[in-house]
Amino acid sequence: MKIGYTLTALAIAGTLATGCTTAEQTAVGGAAAGALIGGAVTGNTSGAVAGALIGGTAGYLLGKTADGRCRYRDNSGNVYIARCP
Repeated sequence: MKIGYTLTALAIAGTLATGCTTAEQTAVGGAAAGALIGGAVTGNTSGAVAGALIGGTAGYLLGKTADGRCRYRDNSGNVYIARCP
């Protein structure tokens, strides 16, 4: 029964995240993954909450840096940013 509730919550979170920015989407995904891992490892709700907090924060920070541009370095060591291929 717990698995059914978890899957329902993940489906709702995924539906709500479709209109969000990349950072917000990765935060939702990170929080969901963190909650699943934290709950599985500790076996209690506080572990799931801590995992969601850590995963959400990490996902948001990763999403903020993923703006569709890549960093390149030329032979002289100069770094420039351009659109990813």
